[in-house]
Amino acid sequence: MKQKKNLDKLSGFRRISLVTTIAIYFLILVGGIVRSTGSGMGCPDWPKCFGSWIPPTSEDQLPPDYKEQYVLQRLDKNERFVSMLRTIGFEKQAQEIEEDVSIREEQPFNATKTWIEYINRLIGAVIGLLILITLVQSIRLWYLDRSFAYWSFLAFVLVLFQGWIGSIVVSTNLLQWMISVHMVIALLIVCLLIFIHYRAYRLTNWASLIRDVSRRNGLTILIGFGGFLMLAQIILGTQVREQVDMVSRDYGYLDRSEWIDLLGIEFLIHRSYSLLLLALHVWFGYWVYKYASANKLIVKWSKVLLILIIVAIGSGAVMSYFGIPALAQPIHLLIGALIIGVQFILWLELRYQKRPLSIKLEK
Repeated sequence: MKQKKNLDKLSGFRRISLVTTIAIYFLILVGGIVRSTGSGMGCPDWPKCFGSWIPPTSEDQLPPDYKEQYVLQRLDKNERFVSMLRTIGFEKQAQEIEEDVSIREEQPFNATKTWIEYINRLIGAVIGLLILITLVQSIRLWYLDRSFAYWSFLAFVLVLFQGWIGSIVVSTNLLQWMISVHMVIALLIVCLLIFIHYRAYRLTNWASLIRDVSRRNGLTILIGFGGFLMLAQIILGTQVREQVDMVSRDYGYLDRSEWIDLLGIEFLIHRSYSLLLLALHVWFGYWVYKYASANKLIVKWSKVLLILIIVAIGSGAVMSYFGIPALAQPIHLLIGALIIGVQFILWLELRYQKRPLSIKLEK
């Protein structure tokens, strides 16, 4: 009876961690839509939007000097942030914020962009609640595996930190390196939740072992290296995205077919780099087929990984040759984030073959 009850608790915990992971991926997609529509500054303050929990639908609902008010609020917040950066030794980044004249410019009110950004924040709030539920559920499993609570608490802290980073992204008027930090933290939260979900799964399911230890270790290192390269590719992609934003503003978000020709060397590196990633993962897939075919989970996720990389390259080609369609941008970002998640699943599956997990469910 106890064993069944504990299994039910583990199943419930796995479900909520999976739902939360999917929700974060959905938020990454929505975040891509926010950027592709130029809605990142749709709400000039945080966590409220134009000083209200329900955003305005018309500029008539705002005070005449609203632009000046929100510029002053941003400058005040940025002064504190710059002081903090200098305290921890990031002088260059602090100076960059101080010298950024765009921070002193308030964008005109646009109801569509405001509500796109506001919906993005609402989804973020729901995810915060889901993370909290995951933490509560993990505490209920304390007597089975205390690590659930530790990792869930870390995920919760990171979500709170992510919210603060989001406020800084707004106050610095979408500063490029802050957007990159925002994205990296989102991926870190995703990986934490995947680890929590995977660990709960492996407590009751054993892996099919790859007998050749040297090959198993080699595959673990190879997929880990692939994950590192993919993270670098995503960060590089945020820089390309910044260039696209600048060009699109200059063109008034029109004449998309001309934007690609105005991008810098980062775009060329980003495009060519994808072929290196494809070659690396085709090589990984070959070794999986040769030495890990007994593990159906590894084989399945390796196939998914290759498909995602091909789709990512395809969506990049669509943007390159078809004038950067607005819909293709968030999809491209989402696929990149999914690739990181699948790489991490494969890394976990290979790593935990060295140390399979088990618990006494009758505790």
